[in-house]
Amino acid sequence: MSEEKIEMNAQSEGDTGESTEEEENFALLFEKNSRLPGRLEPGQKVISRVVSISGDFVYVDMDGKSEGAIDLKEFKDDKGDYSIQIGDEIEAFFAAFQGGVKRLTTMRHGLSILSLNGIRDAYDANIPVSGKVTSDLKGGFEVHVGKARCFCPFSQIDLKGSREKEAYLGQVFSFKVVEYGEDGRNIILSRRVLLEEERQVELDKVRQTLEVGMEVVGTIRSIQKFGAFVDLGGIDGLIPLSEIGWGRTENTGDVLSMGQEVTVKIIAIDWGKNRLTLSLKATQSDPFLSATERYPVDSQVHGTIVRLTPFGAFVNLEPGVDGLIHISRLGAGRRIKHPKEVVEEGQVVDAYVHDVDPKNKRISLSMEPRLKHEAVVMPQVSDILDGVVEKVLPSGMILRLNDGTTGFIPNSEMGTPRGSNHNRMFPVGTGMQVIVKEVDSMRNRVTLSRSGVSEKLEQEELNQYRNKVVKDEKTDSSLGSLGELLKAAMEKNKKAG
Repeated sequence: MSEEKIEMNAQSEGDTGESTEEEENFALLFEKNSRLPGRLEPGQKVISRVVSISGDFVYVDMDGKSEGAIDLKEFKDDKGDYSIQIGDEIEAFFAAFQGGVKRLTTMRHGLSILSLNGIRDAYDANIPVSGKVTSDLKGGFEVHVGKARCFCPFSQIDLKGSREKEAYLGQVFSFKVVEYGEDGRNIILSRRVLLEEERQVELDKVRQTLEVGMEVVGTIRSIQKFGAFVDLGGIDGLIPLSEIGWGRTENTGDVLSMGQEVTVKIIAIDWGKNRLTLSLKATQSDPFLSATERYPVDSQVHGTIVRLTPFGAFVNLEPGVDGLIHISRLGAGRRIKHPKEVVEEGQVVDAYVHDVDPKNKRISLSMEPRLKHEAVVMPQVSDILDGVVEKVLPSGMILRLNDGTTGFIPNSEMGTPRGSNHNRMFPVGTGMQVIVKEVDSMRNRVTLSRSGVSEKLEQEELNQYRNKVVKDEKTDSSLGSLGELLKAAMEKNKKAG
């Protein structure tokens, strides 16, 4: 034990022998005082009303039979004003019976104690005491609580365990008596315990106000590799690296700084694990919502390759917006096994927008512009066209027409006997004339017929003949009808015979 502590304990021993007549035994006073409404235990909660304020004490009614005293300074606020008046109902805790007076405390500033017996009572009741820091010793501070010398380790003087004595010497604080031994020769105090209790009360109040989806304002308290801790007024929340922004964040310190004020959204709460997850990204607009307007299909874009995968390369176009160049669109026509054969991470490239899907946050890119095919003019039904055999199938034949389109002739439209060998009859390159039977513009499909050509030609010849006859009848009505002409011709031939 240090010399300072031995000296402190020796003086404490002298104090234990100084018992006065007005400070009687705590237990005997309770037995003698028949005016008390019942036996009060140290630490017992008492709800009472202020009956008077005199000197340094506030006096409260104890069921109309006695009064209790509370230090007036316990009601002093930060501005130096007293927030108490006669008639107020307050909640306090019984500490000890001193000098014929029942001493109570609101536990906000600690009970002023004048003797070792009072300190022992405060220890038993788990009630704080008020003490003055008088000097620094090896390992801590000497604190006077009334007449008693006590010891507060450096680690217990505040939440951080400060050793800056100038900030504490001569100051009066509330302390919790954490150890009372050797009949008062070894009294250990802690201010930290009280500060932690106060902080917990404040944390509980803050917790009750927080909900998922709420936007709150806080201050960056700590920057880590995995994110940043934000102080929300006594309680910390974490912004994970992935929630700092829509773009990729490699280093938290590149985006946030200590002491910076930020507005964040609460995205998860788990008080069981004491976790509060925040998002800075959720307070910003999603860049994909307007991606269609900024990246129209077939437009050229400029970006940096940020990641290679076996199926393609991701290109960063702006913070939070990446596009994918599929491996099939990387080789400029040649087959490649991996994107690294063509590009590398960090490379700046120009690409073309192939497709945009804002809902699924996808932009498809290509290293080459999309080929613009000219609109194909489809033939009309009943058109007679010339073509060349391109391929013979078991079900029919594919014909390349003279206008560049292709058509299909089913076997049933070939005009050949069933079971004919079309490969032998019409080898690739054979020319033939066909008629259009059906056109499917949506699928660019044309169904042809070879046998239908002769049928149409015969029909056309018949129509032409009929039209000629009708025309002749209109020109020379004296000749009569066709039937009469034929009859006259037959009679003429008969006479000649």
